[in-house]
Amino acid sequence: MLQNFGIWQIALILVIVLLLFGVGKLPQVGKGMGQAINEFKSAIDVKGKKSDSDTGDKDDDNDDAKSS
Repeated sequence: MLQNFGIWQIALILVIVLLLFGVGKLPQVGKGMGQAINEFKSAIDVKGKKSDSDTGDKDDDNDDAKSS
C-alpha cells in the first residue's frame, strides 16, 4: 500500500503537516517523534533480550536433562 504513494502525495501530506503545526512547531514535533521511536525501539530490544534469555536458558536446561 505504501508503494502507491507518489511524490505528489508525499508533498501534499508535508504541506498539510506544515499548515497544521506551523514552521515553529515542526522541530518540536520531529524531536518528539524521534524520542518516541527511540523509546519504542529500546523497549522492544530490552523485552526481546529478556524473553530470549529466559526462554533460551530454560529450554537448554530441559534439553540437557532429557538427554542425560
